[in-house]
Amino acid sequence: MPLLRRHPGFFAFPMPKPQAGHAAADAPPSYEAAAQELDALLARLDGGQLPLDELLIQHQRGNELLAYCRARLEALEQQLTVLENGAERPWTPQP
Repeated sequence: MPLLRRHPGFFAFPMPKPQAGHAAADAPPSYEAAAQELDALLARLDGGQLPLDELLIQHQRGNELLAYCRARLEALEQQLTVLENGAERPWTPQP
């Protein structure tokens, strides 16, 4: 605990715990709902008016939403097929 004695204000407050309504298990009902919530969250973060604890909680929620959206897109990419010259082949994204 010498670090606490040297820097008493640094660890004076515990890290905020995620809110129950924003737990990782609280997945959005759809990709569109997740994207909409993420857009609204980014607008609040860009506003710069959130207290530090709320900023951290919202940042964590944003990471959860982003991971959800990426997972949904990857799953859909795996399901897509392309019809090429009458034959189906897996779709691959172009760089």
